[in-house]
This record gives sequence, C-alpha cells and structure tokens, in this order.
Amino acid sequence: MYKLVWKDDFKKDGRPDEKIWRFEVGGHGFGNNEAQYYTDSDKNAYVKDGVLNIVAHKEKYKENNYTSAKLTTYKKKSIKYGKIIVCAKLPKGKGTWPAIWFLPSSIQEGKPWPLCGEIDLMEHVGKNPFTIHYSLHSKKYNHILNNQPTFVHKDDSVLDEFCKYELRWDEKSIAFYFNDQLQAKFENNTGDVEAWPFDQPFYLIINLAIGGWWGGEIDDSIFPVNFQISKVEVYEKE
Repeated sequence: MYKLVWKDDFKKDGRPDEKIWRFEVGGHGFGNNEAQYYTDSDKNAYVKDGVLNIVAHKEKYKENNYTSAKLTTYKKKSIKYGKIIVCAKLPKGKGTWPAIWFLPSSIQEGKPWPLCGEIDLMEHVGKNPFTIHYSLHSKKYNHILNNQPTFVHKDDSVLDEFCKYELRWDEKSIAFYFNDQLQAKFENNTGDVEAWPFDQPFYLIINLAIGGWWGGEIDDSIFPVNFQISKVEVYEKE
C-alpha cells in the first residue's frame, strides 16, 4: 500500500507553485547541444485551467534562437523510493524533446554524472513520434557507453491525450508503467554503487528541450509548442 506524500494538480492559475517548483535557467546546451534557452518567464511556463504549460518559442534570446522552460523540485521536494505519477500530453513536431526525469541532489553537491545516477521516466523526440523511452543511467551503464537499461514503448495516444507515466521504486528495483500497465522493470542485482546509485534522494525534473544531439533537426513551423502536465503525485510505501 502507498500513502500520498505530496501532489500538484495545478489548481491555481499563474506561476507554478514556488513551494514545489524552481526554474533552472540557462542556454549552454546542457551537455546535449540543445538549442533552447531555459527562462523563468511566464511565457515559457504557466498554470492555466488545471494544467501546467511548458511552452517553447522560436525567438532570439541571448545566444539562442529558441526559449523554453525547465522546472525542478531541487531543494523543494526530494524523493527516495515510492511511487511517482505524472500525467502529461506531449508536444508534436520535429525537434521537440520533452522529458520527465530525476537526478540526485548529490549532483548539485559535486558528485559527477553518471556516477550520481539518472532516472528517465519519459523521454520523447518529435522526429520519432509516439515512441516513449524509459531508461536508467549509472557509471557502468549509460547512454555514452550505449549499454544503459532502457525500454521503448509506442502508443498513438501520447500526443493527443493526457497519459499517465508512473515510476515504482524501491531498494530492489525500478519499474515503469504507462496508463497503469507495466512496461519495464530493472532489478538491482549487484549492490554496486557504480551500477545502481538509486539509493539516495532524487529530485523531479520536467522540461521541454529543443534540438540537440538526440532531438535533431528542428521544424521551425511548429512553434509555439506546448508540453502539458495535469497532475504530479508522489507516494511512499506505508
């Protein structure tokens, strides 16, 4: 059984709840050659009618030609084990790269990636529509080595409907669900921190990247594009 620890169902229009969310600002490519500048502008992230909207625009901003937003719960809400649910509708178009993912607080305190670990609950690139990627990254298993635990799932509804992305995480395993259906489960078989660093507090990240090494060619005709989230819920085991 699980008990609800915190949630955001975006009931109040305007800025995202500052008790839960903070903006990560910058335009340096974030290690992926991404094209956007993440701002803290109301134009790029706002709540309206029960939905968090993360909107990317084609516009010149500092050294970048696109703007978007990246929200995190760092130093606001940490998560270690339990069940996390995010309901989201994904943007359409080549060059979009929305993600729902987790990094540990330790990365902000000097522990390098990928030793620190990374959990990807949902990644989608617009050049390959309807395809959801679930992945884990560690020092021994990551996308640079091309050996990360990963699973790919296709569903035609993800661009037109709010779908439920769910993570169930404990000491022994991490499992990914889509609309209540199990998609993949990765086991902690080693006890080795270089293979399984998922025994520490993580924070949630929701962002819409544009372009980059994986996002690829950008279709400028699609803008503005909107990544929408209707609910975030975090549970602990009773």
